[in-house]
Amino acid sequence: MGELHLEIIRDRLFREFKVEANAGAPQIAYRETITKAADGEGKFIRQSGGRGQYGHACIKIGPNEKGKGVEIENKIVGGAIPKEYIPAVIDGIEEAIKGGVLAGYQMIDVKAEIVDGTFHEVDSNELAFKMAGIFAFKDAAKKAGMILLEPIMKVEVTTPSEYQGEIVGDISRRRGSIQNLDAKSGQVIVNSHVPLSEMFGYATAIRSLSKGRASYSMEPFSFEQVPTSILNTILDAAAKRPAART
Repeated sequence: MGELHLEIIRDRLFREFKVEANAGAPQIAYRETITKAADGEGKFIRQSGGRGQYGHACIKIGPNEKGKGVEIENKIVGGAIPKEYIPAVIDGIEEAIKGGVLAGYQMIDVKAEIVDGTFHEVDSNELAFKMAGIFAFKDAAKKAGMILLEPIMKVEVTTPSEYQGEIVGDISRRRGSIQNLDAKSGQVIVNSHVPLSEMFGYATAIRSLSKGRASYSMEPFSFEQVPTSILNTILDAAAKRPAART
């Protein structure tokens, strides 16, 4: 839908159902990942009068193959961390991955191995080792060449041939890359890959460019690294939003 459609729906919600609605720019589901291997260490030690808390974990992380997702392995030998605390360390690593490290966005395509640690006979518990897992992962990620990824959409535009130049030029201005052009019965089909962040307002723009005669469809295609030229803007915006992002 274009912005006009959404404004009409919002207006009807209020007039017919007395439902207030706040409107704003959509949030992009950015992702984070790493570019190189790194080691990390996490310690959680608390002592407050009686029984304390103690957890200590060492991990190794590295990039996973694109599209492989997240893999976490237990490589502990010799009981450096008792078996009953390994799931807690894994939970901590998973929580850190979901919360992100660079800008608070979920991480993808990361491998992690739990390789070492220490425990205390009395003070160790699951919570302490979960926190140790979180700290260890964040410590490693900060040294692993973190980058921010943005969603790229596969966009197909069908337009009369006389508007091809305007459509192609507009896609280029949106940081898009043209994949191919197909001509058919006076129509041109433009296939391109465009960052999702640049596609807001496109329904209105394409109508304007083609006098209402072009149409388009888009679907998720991949995640690609955010260009350095706009990275700081995204990081600044993320820092101002305390709410969790997914």
